[in-house]
Amino acid sequence: MSKVHNFSAGPGILPAEVLQKAAEACINFDNLNLSLLEISHRSKNYEKVMDEARALVKELFGVGDAYEVIYLGGGASLQFAMVPFNLLRETGYAAYVNTGVWAGKAIKEAKLIGDTKVIASSEDKKFSYIPKGYEIPKDADYLHITSNNTIYGTQLKEFPKSPIPLVCDMSSDIFSRPVNANNFDLIYAGAQKNMGPAGSTMVMVKKDVLGKTGRKLLSMMDYQVHIKSGSMYNTPPVFPIYVTLLTLQWLKKNGGIPWITKMNNQKSDAIYHEIDRNSMFRGTAAQEDRSQMNVCFLMNKPELEPEFDKFWKDAGISGIRGHRDVGGYRASLYNALPLESVKVLVDVMAAFEKKFA
Repeated sequence: MSKVHNFSAGPGILPAEVLQKAAEACINFDNLNLSLLEISHRSKNYEKVMDEARALVKELFGVGDAYEVIYLGGGASLQFAMVPFNLLRETGYAAYVNTGVWAGKAIKEAKLIGDTKVIASSEDKKFSYIPKGYEIPKDADYLHITSNNTIYGTQLKEFPKSPIPLVCDMSSDIFSRPVNANNFDLIYAGAQKNMGPAGSTMVMVKKDVLGKTGRKLLSMMDYQVHIKSGSMYNTPPVFPIYVTLLTLQWLKKNGGIPWITKMNNQKSDAIYHEIDRNSMFRGTAAQEDRSQMNVCFLMNKPELEPEFDKFWKDAGISGIRGHRDVGGYRASLYNALPLESVKVLVDVMAAFEKKFA
């Protein structure tokens, strides 16, 4: 089978060794002669998986006992509602920064739950940049930001110093670069872009920000309920959490955040250099805010897109078509994507210019 260079924006590429181990666990997990898909989530064998998956998040983030980690279903989209339910006081308000589609959806959900104010936005320029220099209100219950914007290809390079609890959706760039997680009160991430398969969402929360809203919460919407039950208040997404554990083990084994930061810098530097050099293409995001994870670009001659599509498909490249809302192209450079794949794409772009420029 010829190699496919997978630039999918999500679900994203996973390490080959993780896929192999996950496949084996579907047949015989932990030498039980049972499939991971059919054992009890209450068994000691699976409890070890859950415990290590939670512990590795804290280890990679470098946080201590002040934080708890839970795994939930529902994707990051459920967190758009769970965050305000758990942090927004009935008489208070929340502050949000709008940097794209997913931030906008988080704002929409929060407004259904309580007073929500957008304190900064890049909508005026089609989310092509990250707002800066905005004032954070000291009387808000929390500030919500989105670290990376998959559709528009922008990324926060610096996080705000917040006088109020700081909440971040890190779904698409979690564990891709150094982050001082102790400056955040809550971080959440759908696993399917950079730390595992679809079906599981990680939430890391500082315990002392919970239980202060005055709300009566449904059990399934209450972080404290899930913390108390060790992410097993109901049957968790067993297989996605296991594959997430394998991915985190892979990251740690290879050198952790310092190693992957070096790899990701090489990948993004290579493709942005080609976009800026190549007369056939142009980037869409402000240069200082370009995402390392989702590289968005357009053709200067859109009528040649069918020809370029043939070039990259013939090279075994998959998943670089832009989001349906913006068009063009998007190369997602998640942690598991090898530098080799980026070099193939760069070579294809150069060859295309040589033929059509």
